[in-house]
Amino acid sequence: MTATAPARPTDQAAPVVLSTAGTTAADVVAVARHDARIELAPEARERVSSVRAHIDALAASTTPVYGISTGFGALANTPIPPQKRTRLQKSLVRSHAAGAGPAVEREVVRALMFLRAKTLASGRTGIRPETLQTLIDLLNAGITPVVHEFGSLGCSGDLAPLAHCALVLMGEGRATGPDGVERPVADLLAEAGIAPVTLEEKEGLALINGTDGMLGQLVLALADLAELFTVADITAALSVEGLLGTDRVFVPELHEPLRPHPGQVRSAATMLAVLADSPIVASHRYGDDRVQDAYSLRCAPQVAGAARDTAAHATQVAERELAAAIDNPVVLDDGTISSNGNFHGAPVAYVLDFLAIPVADVASMAERRTDRMLDPARSHGLPPFLAEDPGTDSGLMIAQYTQAGLVSDLKRLAVPASVDSIPSSAMQEDHVSMGWHAARKLRQGVLNLRRVLAIELLAATRAIALRAPLLPGPAGAAVLADVTARIGAPGSDRFLAPEIADLEEYVASGDLLRTVESVVGPLR
Repeated sequence: MTATAPARPTDQAAPVVLSTAGTTAADVVAVARHDARIELAPEARERVSSVRAHIDALAASTTPVYGISTGFGALANTPIPPQKRTRLQKSLVRSHAAGAGPAVEREVVRALMFLRAKTLASGRTGIRPETLQTLIDLLNAGITPVVHEFGSLGCSGDLAPLAHCALVLMGEGRATGPDGVERPVADLLAEAGIAPVTLEEKEGLALINGTDGMLGQLVLALADLAELFTVADITAALSVEGLLGTDRVFVPELHEPLRPHPGQVRSAATMLAVLADSPIVASHRYGDDRVQDAYSLRCAPQVAGAARDTAAHATQVAERELAAAIDNPVVLDDGTISSNGNFHGAPVAYVLDFLAIPVADVASMAERRTDRMLDPARSHGLPPFLAEDPGTDSGLMIAQYTQAGLVSDLKRLAVPASVDSIPSSAMQEDHVSMGWHAARKLRQGVLNLRRVLAIELLAATRAIALRAPLLPGPAGAAVLADVTARIGAPGSDRFLAPEIADLEEYVASGDLLRTVESVVGPLR
Protein backbone atom coordinates (compact mmCIF):
# COMPACT_ATOMS: atom_id res chain seq x y z
CA MET A 1 0.00 0.00 0.00
CA THR A 2 1.36 3.42 -0.92
CA ALA A 3 2.86 5.24 2.04
CA THR A 4 2.68 8.95 2.56
CA ALA A 5 5.88 10.96 2.36
CA PRO A 6 7.56 11.66 5.69
CA ALA A 7 6.86 15.08 7.10
CA ARG A 8 8.96 17.12 9.46
CA PRO A 9 7.58 18.53 12.70
CA THR A 10 6.56 22.12 12.24
CA ASP A 11 5.79 25.00 14.51
CA GLN A 12 3.39 26.46 11.95
CA ALA A 13 0.40 24.30 12.94
CA ALA A 14 -1.43 25.45 16.07
CA PRO A 15 -0.68 23.18 19.05
CA VAL A 16 -3.20 20.51 19.95
CA VAL A 17 -4.09 20.44 23.65
CA LEU A 18 -5.00 17.08 25.17
CA SER A 19 -7.51 17.28 28.01
CA THR A 20 -9.51 14.65 29.87
CA ALA A 21 -12.45 15.10 27.48
CA GLY A 22 -11.23 13.37 24.33
CA THR A 23 -10.25 14.99 21.07
CA THR A 24 -11.56 15.91 17.61
CA ALA A 25 -11.09 14.57 14.11
CA ALA A 26 -9.45 17.84 13.11
CA ASP A 27 -6.87 17.35 15.87
CA VAL A 28 -6.14 13.81 14.71
CA VAL A 29 -5.52 15.02 11.16
CA ALA A 30 -3.40 17.94 12.40
CA VAL A 31 -1.12 15.65 14.39
CA ALA A 32 -1.03 12.74 11.94
CA ARG A 33 -0.58 14.66 8.71
CA HIS A 34 0.71 18.09 9.65
CA ASP A 35 2.85 17.28 12.70
CA ALA A 36 0.99 19.70 14.96
CA ARG A 37 2.65 19.96 18.36
CA ILE A 38 0.83 18.37 21.31
CA GLU A 39 0.48 19.84 24.76
CA LEU A 40 -1.03 18.21 27.84
CA ALA A 41 -3.61 20.33 29.65
CA PRO A 42 -2.79 20.99 33.33
CA GLU A 43 -6.08 19.47 34.49
CA ALA A 44 -5.29 16.28 32.53
CA ARG A 45 -1.85 16.04 34.11
CA GLU A 46 -3.39 16.52 37.55
CA ARG A 47 -6.07 13.90 36.93
CA VAL A 48 -3.53 11.37 35.60
CA SER A 49 -1.31 11.94 38.66
CA SER A 50 -4.21 11.50 41.08
CA VAL A 51 -5.38 8.26 39.50
CA ARG A 52 -1.83 6.94 39.40
CA ALA A 53 -1.52 7.43 43.15
CA HIS A 54 -4.60 5.23 43.53
CA ILE A 55 -3.02 2.55 41.30
CA ASP A 56 0.15 2.61 43.38
CA ALA A 57 -1.91 2.00 46.50
CA LEU A 58 -3.65 -0.97 44.91
CA ALA A 59 -0.32 -2.34 43.72
CA ALA A 60 0.91 -2.31 47.32
CA SER A 61 -2.15 -4.24 48.49
CA THR A 62 -2.18 -8.00 49.04
CA THR A 63 -5.44 -8.31 47.04
CA PRO A 64 -4.79 -9.27 43.38
CA VAL A 65 -6.13 -6.73 40.85
CA TYR A 66 -6.31 -7.58 37.16
CA GLY A 67 -3.78 -5.73 35.04
CA ILE A 68 -1.96 -4.40 38.11
CA SER A 69 -0.82 -7.46 40.06
CA THR A 70 -1.96 -10.34 37.80
CA GLY A 71 -1.18 -11.72 34.39
CA PHE A 72 -3.18 -10.86 31.30
CA GLY A 73 -5.75 -12.46 29.01
CA ALA A 74 -5.89 -16.20 29.60
CA LEU A 75 -3.37 -15.69 32.46
CA ALA A 76 -5.60 -13.20 34.31
CA ASN A 77 -5.87 -15.45 37.36
CA THR A 78 -2.12 -15.72 37.85
CA PRO A 79 -0.87 -13.38 40.63
CA ILE A 80 2.46 -11.62 39.99
CA PRO A 81 4.73 -10.78 42.95
CA PRO A 82 5.99 -7.16 43.23
CA GLN A 83 9.56 -8.00 42.27
CA LYS A 84 8.39 -9.39 38.91
CA ARG A 85 5.96 -6.65 37.89
CA THR A 86 8.40 -4.44 35.99
CA ARG A 87 9.49 -7.53 34.10
CA LEU A 88 5.80 -8.35 33.53
CA GLN A 89 5.23 -4.99 31.81
CA LYS A 90 8.34 -5.36 29.64
CA SER A 91 7.42 -8.93 28.77
CA LEU A 92 3.90 -7.91 27.83
CA VAL A 93 5.08 -5.24 25.41
CA ARG A 94 7.91 -7.29 23.93
CA SER A 95 5.77 -10.37 23.36
CA HIS A 96 2.89 -8.39 21.89
CA ALA A 97 5.14 -6.52 19.44
CA ALA A 98 4.79 -9.45 17.08
CA GLY A 99 3.65 -7.80 13.84
CA ALA A 100 4.71 -8.92 10.39
CA GLY A 101 4.69 -7.62 6.85
CA PRO A 102 5.48 -4.17 5.44
CA ALA A 103 5.48 -1.06 7.59
CA VAL A 104 2.26 0.95 7.57
CA GLU A 105 2.18 4.63 6.72
CA ARG A 106 3.70 7.25 9.00
CA GLU A 107 0.42 9.16 9.35
CA VAL A 108 -1.36 5.99 10.49
CA VAL A 109 1.20 5.37 13.21
CA ARG A 110 1.05 9.00 14.36
CA ALA A 111 -2.74 8.84 14.47
CA LEU A 112 -2.79 5.70 16.61
CA MET A 113 -0.11 7.10 18.97
CA PHE A 114 -2.03 10.34 19.38
CA LEU A 115 -5.29 8.52 20.03
CA ARG A 116 -3.63 6.33 22.64
CA ALA A 117 -2.31 9.50 24.28
CA LYS A 118 -5.88 10.84 24.18
CA THR A 119 -7.14 7.88 26.21
CA LEU A 120 -4.20 8.01 28.61
CA ALA A 121 -4.94 11.70 29.24
CA SER A 122 -8.50 10.81 30.27
CA GLY A 123 -7.30 9.63 33.67
CA ARG A 124 -9.07 6.31 33.22
CA THR A 125 -6.02 4.10 32.64
CA GLY A 126 -3.80 4.55 35.69
CA ILE A 127 -0.67 5.38 33.74
CA ARG A 128 2.00 7.67 35.21
CA PRO A 129 2.08 11.23 33.86
CA GLU A 130 5.74 10.88 32.88
CA THR A 131 4.93 7.88 30.69
CA LEU A 132 2.16 9.80 28.95
CA GLN A 133 4.49 12.76 28.49
CA THR A 134 7.12 10.51 26.90
CA LEU A 135 4.57 9.32 24.34
CA ILE A 136 3.72 12.96 23.58
CA ASP A 137 7.43 13.78 23.36
CA LEU A 138 7.92 11.05 20.75
CA LEU A 139 5.19 12.56 18.59
CA ASN A 140 6.55 16.09 19.00
CA ALA A 141 10.04 14.91 18.06
CA GLY A 142 8.75 13.24 14.88
CA ILE A 143 9.95 9.80 15.98
CA THR A 144 7.73 7.15 14.42
CA PRO A 145 7.77 3.49 15.51
CA VAL A 146 7.75 0.88 12.75
CA VAL A 147 4.32 -0.78 12.83
CA HIS A 148 3.57 -3.73 10.58
CA GLU A 149 0.65 -4.49 8.29
CA PHE A 150 -0.39 -7.65 10.16
CA GLY A 151 -0.75 -8.33 13.88
CA SER A 152 -4.08 -6.86 14.98
CA LEU A 153 -7.35 -8.75 15.22
CA GLY A 154 -9.19 -5.69 16.48
CA CYS A 155 -9.76 -7.24 19.92
CA SER A 156 -8.42 -6.58 22.48
CA GLY A 157 -8.02 -3.52 20.34
CA ASP A 158 -4.96 -3.07 18.14
CA LEU A 159 -2.55 -4.91 20.42
CA ALA A 160 0.41 -5.58 18.15
CA PRO A 161 0.51 -2.14 16.46
CA LEU A 162 0.32 -0.38 19.82
CA ALA A 163 2.92 -2.72 21.34
CA HIS A 164 5.40 -1.76 18.61
CA CYS A 165 4.88 1.85 19.68
CA ALA A 166 5.20 1.06 23.39
CA LEU A 167 8.45 -0.78 22.69
CA VAL A 168 9.98 2.43 21.38
CA LEU A 169 9.01 4.23 24.60
CA MET A 170 11.13 1.60 26.36
CA GLY A 171 14.08 2.41 24.09
CA GLU A 172 13.68 -0.79 22.09
CA GLY A 173 12.17 -1.88 18.77
CA ARG A 174 12.43 0.01 15.50
CA ALA A 175 11.63 3.60 14.54
CA THR A 176 12.29 6.31 12.01
CA GLY A 177 13.29 9.89 12.67
CA PRO A 178 11.61 13.06 11.42
CA ASP A 179 13.40 12.58 8.09
CA GLY A 180 11.74 9.19 7.60
CA VAL A 181 15.05 7.31 7.91
CA GLU A 182 15.20 4.31 10.25
CA ARG A 183 17.96 4.47 12.86
CA PRO A 184 18.61 2.83 16.23
CA VAL A 185 15.91 3.79 18.69
CA ALA A 186 18.46 4.65 21.39
CA ASP A 187 20.08 7.17 19.06
CA LEU A 188 16.77 8.75 18.06
CA LEU A 189 15.68 9.15 21.69
CA ALA A 190 19.05 10.53 22.77
CA GLU A 191 19.08 13.12 19.97
CA ALA A 192 15.59 14.26 21.00
CA GLY A 193 16.53 14.38 24.70
CA ILE A 194 14.01 11.66 25.58
CA ALA A 195 14.80 9.14 28.31
CA PRO A 196 13.44 5.59 27.79
CA VAL A 197 10.61 4.63 30.15
CA THR A 198 10.75 1.76 32.65
CA LEU A 199 7.15 0.65 32.76
CA GLU A 200 5.47 0.08 36.11
CA GLU A 201 2.25 -1.68 37.14
CA LYS A 202 -0.63 -1.38 34.66
CA GLU A 203 1.35 0.75 32.19
CA GLY A 204 2.15 -1.87 29.58
CA LEU A 205 -1.50 -2.85 29.36
CA ALA A 206 -2.63 0.77 29.22
CA LEU A 207 -0.29 1.47 26.31
CA ILE A 208 -1.54 -1.34 24.08
CA ASN A 209 -5.21 -1.99 24.85
CA GLY A 210 -7.21 0.25 22.50
CA THR A 211 -8.90 0.63 19.12
CA ASP A 212 -6.62 3.52 18.17
CA GLY A 213 -5.23 2.10 14.93
CA MET A 214 -8.57 1.39 13.35
CA LEU A 215 -10.07 4.64 14.65
CA GLY A 216 -7.14 6.70 13.36
CA GLN A 217 -7.52 5.20 9.91
CA LEU A 218 -11.27 5.83 9.98
CA VAL A 219 -10.71 9.50 10.80
CA LEU A 220 -8.11 9.89 8.04
CA ALA A 221 -10.34 8.11 5.52
CA LEU A 222 -13.29 10.33 6.39
CA ALA A 223 -11.15 13.42 5.86
CA ASP A 224 -10.18 12.14 2.42
CA LEU A 225 -13.69 11.06 1.47
CA ALA A 226 -15.17 14.42 2.45
CA GLU A 227 -13.21 15.80 -0.50
CA LEU A 228 -13.39 12.80 -2.83
CA PHE A 229 -17.18 12.59 -2.81
CA THR A 230 -17.25 16.24 -3.90
CA VAL A 231 -14.64 15.46 -6.55
CA ALA A 232 -16.93 12.66 -7.75
CA ASP A 233 -19.74 15.20 -8.18
CA ILE A 234 -17.40 17.45 -10.16
CA THR A 235 -16.07 14.74 -12.48
CA ALA A 236 -19.63 13.47 -12.99
CA ALA A 237 -20.75 16.97 -14.00
CA LEU A 238 -17.82 17.30 -16.41
CA SER A 239 -18.78 13.94 -17.91
CA VAL A 240 -22.33 15.23 -18.36
CA GLU A 241 -20.87 18.09 -20.42
CA GLY A 242 -18.61 15.76 -22.36
CA LEU A 243 -21.52 13.44 -23.18
CA LEU A 244 -23.99 16.21 -24.08
CA GLY A 245 -26.14 15.32 -21.10
CA THR A 246 -28.80 17.42 -19.42
CA ASP A 247 -28.55 19.36 -16.18
CA ARG A 248 -32.32 19.45 -15.62
CA VAL A 249 -32.31 16.28 -13.49
CA PHE A 250 -30.20 18.07 -10.87
CA VAL A 251 -32.56 20.98 -10.16
CA PRO A 252 -33.52 21.38 -6.46
CA GLU A 253 -37.23 20.69 -6.92
CA LEU A 254 -36.44 17.10 -7.93
CA HIS A 255 -34.47 16.35 -4.78
CA GLU A 256 -35.19 17.93 -1.40
CA PRO A 257 -39.01 18.01 -1.75
CA LEU A 258 -39.21 14.52 -3.26
CA ARG A 259 -36.40 12.50 -1.71
CA PRO A 260 -34.83 14.49 1.10
CA HIS A 261 -31.61 12.57 1.70
CA PRO A 262 -29.08 15.27 2.68
CA GLY A 263 -26.24 13.75 0.68
CA GLN A 264 -28.30 13.49 -2.49
CA VAL A 265 -29.50 17.09 -2.15
CA ARG A 266 -25.92 18.29 -1.75
CA SER A 267 -24.53 16.21 -4.64
CA ALA A 268 -27.24 17.41 -7.01
CA ALA A 269 -26.60 21.01 -6.00
CA THR A 270 -22.87 20.58 -6.61
CA MET A 271 -23.39 19.10 -10.06
CA LEU A 272 -25.86 21.84 -10.99
CA ALA A 273 -23.37 24.50 -9.86
CA VAL A 274 -20.56 22.99 -11.92
CA LEU A 275 -22.82 22.88 -14.99
CA ALA A 276 -24.15 26.42 -14.55
CA ASP A 277 -24.02 28.62 -17.67
CA SER A 278 -22.59 25.81 -19.80
CA PRO A 279 -22.84 26.54 -23.55
CA ILE A 280 -22.38 22.80 -24.20
CA VAL A 281 -25.44 21.96 -22.11
CA ALA A 282 -27.44 24.85 -23.60
CA SER A 283 -26.54 23.78 -27.15
CA HIS A 284 -28.83 20.74 -27.07
CA ARG A 285 -31.42 21.78 -24.51
CA TYR A 286 -33.99 22.12 -27.30
CA GLY A 287 -34.32 19.83 -30.28
CA ASP A 288 -32.45 16.90 -28.67
CA ASP A 289 -34.53 13.76 -29.26
CA ARG A 290 -33.09 11.88 -26.28
CA VAL A 291 -35.66 11.44 -23.54
CA GLN A 292 -33.27 10.46 -20.72
CA ASP A 293 -29.58 10.20 -19.97
CA ALA A 294 -28.04 6.93 -18.84
CA TYR A 295 -28.20 6.09 -15.16
CA SER A 296 -24.47 6.75 -14.67
CA LEU A 297 -25.23 10.41 -15.49
CA ARG A 298 -28.79 10.87 -14.31
CA CYS A 299 -28.47 8.99 -11.02
CA ALA A 300 -25.05 10.32 -9.99
CA PRO A 301 -26.45 12.40 -7.09
CA GLN A 302 -28.36 9.43 -5.74
CA VAL A 303 -25.20 7.27 -5.59
CA ALA A 304 -22.66 9.88 -4.47
CA GLY A 305 -25.28 11.31 -2.12
CA ALA A 306 -25.85 7.94 -0.45
CA ALA A 307 -22.08 7.67 -0.07
CA ARG A 308 -22.07 11.04 1.69
CA ASP A 309 -24.82 9.89 4.05
CA THR A 310 -22.92 6.70 4.86
CA ALA A 311 -19.89 8.85 5.68
CA ALA A 312 -22.10 11.02 7.90
CA HIS A 313 -23.08 7.93 9.92
CA ALA A 314 -19.44 6.85 10.14
CA THR A 315 -18.50 10.34 11.31
CA GLN A 316 -21.02 10.04 14.14
CA VAL A 317 -19.42 6.78 15.25
CA ALA A 318 -15.94 8.29 15.01
CA GLU A 319 -16.96 11.28 17.12
CA ARG A 320 -18.24 8.98 19.86
CA GLU A 321 -15.00 7.01 19.80
CA LEU A 322 -12.95 10.21 19.91
CA ALA A 323 -14.73 11.04 23.16
CA ALA A 324 -14.19 7.54 24.57
CA ALA A 325 -11.54 6.17 26.92
CA ILE A 326 -10.73 2.65 25.71
CA ASP A 327 -8.75 0.47 28.11
CA ASN A 328 -9.17 -2.67 30.19
CA PRO A 329 -9.35 -2.50 33.12
CA VAL A 330 -10.39 1.11 33.63
CA VAL A 331 -10.47 3.34 36.67
CA LEU A 332 -14.00 4.57 37.44
CA ASP A 333 -14.81 7.86 39.16
CA ASP A 334 -15.14 6.15 42.54
CA GLY A 335 -11.72 4.52 42.16
CA THR A 336 -13.03 1.10 41.27
CA ILE A 337 -10.82 -0.87 38.88
CA SER A 338 -13.22 -2.61 36.53
CA SER A 339 -12.78 -4.99 33.61
CA ASN A 340 -14.89 -4.36 30.53
CA GLY A 341 -15.27 -5.15 26.85
CA ASN A 342 -14.90 -1.64 25.44
CA PHE A 343 -11.72 -2.59 23.62
CA HIS A 344 -13.79 -4.61 21.14
CA GLY A 345 -13.56 -2.91 17.76
CA ALA A 346 -17.00 -3.79 16.36
CA PRO A 347 -18.46 -0.23 16.29
CA VAL A 348 -15.47 1.04 14.30
CA ALA A 349 -15.05 -2.09 12.21
CA TYR A 350 -18.65 -1.99 10.99
CA VAL A 351 -18.49 1.55 9.66
CA LEU A 352 -15.09 0.92 8.07
CA ASP A 353 -16.73 -1.93 6.18
CA PHE A 354 -19.87 0.12 5.43
CA LEU A 355 -17.76 2.85 3.83
CA ALA A 356 -15.96 0.41 1.56
CA ILE A 357 -19.26 -0.33 -0.21
CA PRO A 358 -20.14 3.20 -1.43
CA VAL A 359 -16.46 3.88 -2.19
CA ALA A 360 -16.58 0.95 -4.61
CA ASP A 361 -19.94 1.99 -6.04
CA VAL A 362 -19.01 5.64 -6.63
CA ALA A 363 -15.90 4.44 -8.46
CA SER A 364 -17.92 1.89 -10.44
CA MET A 365 -20.30 4.59 -11.66
CA ALA A 366 -17.38 6.85 -12.64
CA GLU A 367 -15.87 4.03 -14.68
CA ARG A 368 -19.17 3.56 -16.53
CA ARG A 369 -19.18 7.24 -17.48
CA THR A 370 -15.61 6.97 -18.74
CA ASP A 371 -16.45 3.92 -20.81
CA ARG A 372 -19.44 5.73 -22.32
CA MET A 373 -17.23 8.63 -23.43
CA LEU A 374 -14.86 6.20 -25.17
CA ASP A 375 -17.57 4.32 -27.08
CA PRO A 376 -18.63 6.04 -30.34
CA ALA A 377 -21.95 4.18 -30.24
CA ARG A 378 -22.87 5.99 -27.01
CA SER A 379 -20.76 9.15 -26.89
CA HIS A 380 -22.87 11.28 -29.26
CA GLY A 381 -20.24 12.29 -31.75
CA LEU A 382 -16.94 11.83 -29.95
CA PRO A 383 -14.14 9.89 -31.72
CA PRO A 384 -13.52 6.28 -30.65
CA PHE A 385 -11.55 6.16 -27.38
CA LEU A 386 -11.19 9.95 -27.64
CA ALA A 387 -8.27 9.28 -30.01
CA GLU A 388 -6.94 11.94 -32.39
CA ASP A 389 -6.52 9.43 -35.23
CA PRO A 390 -8.60 6.35 -34.33
CA GLY A 391 -6.93 3.19 -35.54
CA THR A 392 -3.48 4.66 -35.58
CA ASP A 393 -4.05 6.07 -32.09
CA SER A 394 -5.60 4.11 -29.21
CA GLY A 395 -6.48 7.22 -27.19
CA LEU A 396 -7.68 6.42 -23.67
CA MET A 397 -8.49 2.76 -24.36
CA ILE A 398 -6.03 1.35 -21.83
CA ALA A 399 -6.58 4.14 -19.33
CA GLN A 400 -10.10 2.72 -19.05
CA TYR A 401 -8.58 -0.75 -18.56
CA THR A 402 -6.63 0.64 -15.62
CA GLN A 403 -9.78 2.24 -14.26
CA ALA A 404 -11.68 -1.04 -14.65
CA GLY A 405 -8.91 -2.90 -12.81
CA LEU A 406 -9.09 -0.42 -9.94
CA VAL A 407 -12.86 -0.82 -9.76
CA SER A 408 -12.58 -4.60 -9.76
CA ASP A 409 -10.14 -4.35 -6.87
CA LEU A 410 -12.55 -2.02 -5.06
CA LYS A 411 -15.31 -4.60 -5.33
CA ARG A 412 -13.02 -7.14 -3.68
CA LEU A 413 -12.12 -4.63 -0.97
CA ALA A 414 -15.84 -4.03 -0.30
CA VAL A 415 -16.21 -7.56 1.07
CA PRO A 416 -16.53 -6.98 4.84
CA ALA A 417 -13.75 -7.98 7.20
CA SER A 418 -15.92 -7.64 10.31
CA VAL A 419 -18.03 -10.71 9.52
CA ASP A 420 -14.97 -12.86 10.14
CA SER A 421 -13.67 -13.88 13.54
CA ILE A 422 -10.69 -16.07 14.44
CA PRO A 423 -10.56 -17.04 18.14
CA SER A 424 -7.30 -16.31 19.95
CA SER A 425 -5.63 -16.31 23.39
CA ALA A 426 -6.61 -19.89 24.27
CA MET A 427 -10.27 -19.06 23.49
CA GLN A 428 -10.36 -16.20 26.01
CA GLU A 429 -10.70 -13.84 23.07
CA ASP A 430 -13.18 -16.03 21.23
CA HIS A 431 -14.72 -13.28 19.09
CA VAL A 432 -12.70 -10.54 17.41
CA SER A 433 -13.68 -7.58 15.21
CA MET A 434 -11.02 -7.63 12.47
CA GLY A 435 -11.36 -3.84 12.53
CA TRP A 436 -7.71 -3.22 11.67
CA HIS A 437 -8.16 -5.27 8.50
CA ALA A 438 -11.33 -3.34 7.65
CA ALA A 439 -9.30 -0.14 8.07
CA ARG A 440 -6.50 -1.34 5.82
CA LYS A 441 -9.03 -2.30 3.13
CA LEU A 442 -10.72 1.07 3.28
CA ARG A 443 -7.40 2.90 3.10
CA GLN A 444 -6.58 1.09 -0.14
CA GLY A 445 -10.12 1.77 -1.33
CA VAL A 446 -9.68 5.51 -0.86
CA LEU A 447 -6.48 5.42 -2.94
CA ASN A 448 -8.25 3.45 -5.68
CA LEU A 449 -11.21 5.84 -5.74
CA ARG A 450 -8.91 8.83 -6.16
CA ARG A 451 -7.20 7.16 -9.12
CA VAL A 452 -10.52 6.21 -10.73
CA LEU A 453 -11.74 9.81 -10.45
CA ALA A 454 -8.45 11.10 -11.87
CA ILE A 455 -8.97 8.93 -14.95
CA GLU A 456 -12.57 10.10 -15.31
CA LEU A 457 -11.24 13.66 -15.08
CA LEU A 458 -8.75 12.88 -17.85
CA ALA A 459 -11.50 11.49 -20.09
CA ALA A 460 -14.07 14.18 -19.32
CA THR A 461 -11.75 17.11 -19.95
CA ARG A 462 -10.54 15.52 -23.19
CA ALA A 463 -14.15 14.98 -24.27
CA ILE A 464 -15.00 18.61 -23.48
CA ALA A 465 -11.96 19.81 -25.42
CA LEU A 466 -13.05 17.72 -28.40
CA ARG A 467 -16.48 19.40 -28.37
CA ALA A 468 -14.91 22.67 -29.56
CA PRO A 469 -16.08 25.14 -30.75
CA LEU A 470 -18.72 24.42 -28.09
CA LEU A 471 -17.48 25.60 -24.71
CA PRO A 472 -17.98 24.27 -21.15
CA GLY A 473 -19.40 26.36 -18.35
CA PRO A 474 -17.13 28.60 -16.27
CA ALA A 475 -16.29 25.84 -13.78
CA GLY A 476 -15.52 23.31 -16.50
CA ALA A 477 -13.45 25.88 -18.38
CA ALA A 478 -11.35 26.58 -15.29
CA VAL A 479 -10.71 22.88 -14.72
CA LEU A 480 -9.91 22.34 -18.41
CA ALA A 481 -7.38 25.18 -18.24
CA ASP A 482 -5.72 23.58 -15.20
CA VAL A 483 -5.59 20.15 -16.82
CA THR A 484 -4.21 21.53 -20.09
CA ALA A 485 -1.53 23.43 -18.19
CA ARG A 486 -0.53 20.22 -16.43
CA ILE A 487 -0.61 17.61 -19.20
CA GLY A 488 -1.16 19.51 -22.45
CA ALA A 489 -4.04 19.59 -24.91
CA PRO A 490 -5.45 16.41 -26.50
CA GLY A 491 -3.31 15.12 -29.33
CA SER A 492 -1.75 11.98 -30.71
CA ASP A 493 -0.91 9.09 -28.41
CA ARG A 494 1.70 9.70 -25.73
CA PHE A 495 2.92 8.20 -22.45
CA LEU A 496 -0.27 8.22 -20.32
CA ALA A 497 0.89 6.93 -16.93
CA PRO A 498 2.54 10.23 -15.91
CA GLU A 499 -0.59 12.15 -16.94
CA ILE A 500 -2.78 9.92 -14.79
CA ALA A 501 -0.37 10.35 -11.86
CA ASP A 502 -0.34 14.13 -12.40
CA LEU A 503 -4.13 14.32 -12.30
CA GLU A 504 -4.22 12.06 -9.23
CA GLU A 505 -1.95 14.59 -7.52
CA TYR A 506 -4.18 17.42 -8.78
CA VAL A 507 -7.10 15.76 -6.99
CA ALA A 508 -5.15 14.74 -3.85
CA SER A 509 -3.65 18.20 -3.34
CA GLY A 510 -7.08 19.84 -3.26
CA ASP A 511 -6.22 21.98 -6.30
CA LEU A 512 -9.18 20.67 -8.30
CA LEU A 513 -11.61 21.60 -5.52
CA ARG A 514 -10.02 25.00 -5.05
CA THR A 515 -10.28 25.74 -8.76
CA VAL A 516 -13.98 24.84 -8.90
CA GLU A 517 -14.77 26.69 -5.68
CA SER A 518 -13.05 29.79 -7.01
CA VAL A 519 -15.78 29.84 -9.67
CA VAL A 520 -18.91 28.47 -7.97
CA GLY A 521 -18.24 29.19 -4.29
CA PRO A 522 -17.80 26.80 -1.34
CA LEU A 523 -18.84 23.20 -1.94
CA ARG A 524 -17.69 21.54 1.32
